[in-house]
Amino acid sequence: MARLITLSAAQAATAVEWAAAEGWNPGLADLPCFLAQDGGLFLAMEEDGALLSVIAATRYGADFGFIGFYIARPDLRGQGHGMAVWRAGMAQLAGRLVGLDGVVAQQANYRKSGFVLAWNNIRFGGVPLRPPAPAQGILPAADVPFAALAALDRTVFPAAREGFLRAWIAQPGHVALAHVTDGTVTGFGVIRPAREGHKLGPLVAESAAVAQALAAALLARVPEGPVFLDVPEPHRAAVALAESLGLTPGFETARMYTGTAPEIRADRLFGVTSFELG
Repeated sequence: MARLITLSAAQAATAVEWAAAEGWNPGLADLPCFLAQDGGLFLAMEEDGALLSVIAATRYGADFGFIGFYIARPDLRGQGHGMAVWRAGMAQLAGRLVGLDGVVAQQANYRKSGFVLAWNNIRFGGVPLRPPAPAQGILPAADVPFAALAALDRTVFPAAREGFLRAWIAQPGHVALAHVTDGTVTGFGVIRPAREGHKLGPLVAESAAVAQALAAALLARVPEGPVFLDVPEPHRAAVALAESLGLTPGFETARMYTGTAPEIRADRLFGVTSFELG
């Protein structure tokens, strides 16, 4: 008989493999960063040692949560395993404002669970142009006060996520840079290797010029190849940045919340961290 379980770190690797099979192109070292935020985020329906469906229900503080990795095994779809793990994930986040990045065509189904559309995100990708990297103003993120990075991140994300952010910046293979103006941290970004190419996110900046400088510096530090950048469609300066790098739209997701969208500095969000964790 199928039962609900919380996945161990080893078991959670299967969820990442399923995401890769769905074409979501996860980062090569995403998993330990995700678990640093919430060690019990991955739930699954399991039977006789085999996973039937998975979901990530990530808890941030006491008031916010995010749904991702919602996948049923392809050969078992239509049998209720997906709905079972969905209910479990939503139960884990009960009492919180919950967000997700869902398939645009599935919005009606998410609305049945109380989700409301806030905006669409666009995944831009391709082999980017490489503008000249700035000669000054860019530092390794590890060389600036972590509190400054966390404060900037908090302006574009609905909850504090220090555990995740520390892991994301320091993870081997990840390149994390900060932009400093007159001694003040005015932006930061991370680029990381993925199953295909590299993914750039988050990209947080106080202005389009800072975002452009960070993007150029980050691209200069990774090998030639495809790069993917997820941007909020309403943020025209972020879309313009992606286009200026020669990247083209791939697919969109619907950012939805179970209530009023949280107040963030959307003008500073030039690259979403992750469609799986927000």
